[in-house]
Amino acid sequence: MPQSASARPARFLAIGDSYTIGEGVAAGSRWPDQLVARLHEAGMAIGAAEIIATTGWTTDELLAGIEAAGPKPPYALVSLLIGVNNQYRGRSPENYGEEFAVLLERAIGMADGEARRVIVLSIPDWGVTPFAAERGTDRAAVSAAIDRFNAINREQAASRGAHWVDVTGPSREAGRSLLVEDGLHPSAAQYALWVDRVLPVAAAILAARET
Repeated sequence: MPQSASARPARFLAIGDSYTIGEGVAAGSRWPDQLVARLHEAGMAIGAAEIIATTGWTTDELLAGIEAAGPKPPYALVSLLIGVNNQYRGRSPENYGEEFAVLLERAIGMADGEARRVIVLSIPDWGVTPFAAERGTDRAAVSAAIDRFNAINREQAASRGAHWVDVTGPSREAGRSLLVEDGLHPSAAQYALWVDRVLPVAAAILAARET
């Protein structure tokens, strides 16, 4: 007899940019992979994270990347983290909001139309990093822009019934030891702090699937 949906390992799709593909860290140290490991430790059946992400992607590039990758839903859990490169390239919050809305709807669709299976992560603040300081970046302006973008993704997640998890806070508290050699991207240790915040949400989503 075929297994019931709850008896099969849950499928997890993580979509985004450098923060999801884990620029500068080993594959197992990326936050989606760490999340899967922590869920396994909690006794939850979940398969390896499927990742569609590339360093440097903006919202429109992520959408094109999803189309090219051809993921095969439905997924029990979908995460979405995108927008830092929109801000870095000087794109407007309005443009971000329009394109993020399309991506969020796509994520919900891949979660079998259930927004409660989608986790939106906030955009980390690269303005606090040594990379920004070395380039004479207006760090306060970057932080303010990141806050505007995050207000958009948070509002959209709430309006559609998706979850929203703040990882901007840990990114602003991270010292040099929580970044990789480029002085910009998170280290495995910083990703572990993110997972501390994502884990209870993901576990609740999977627990609801099993009832």
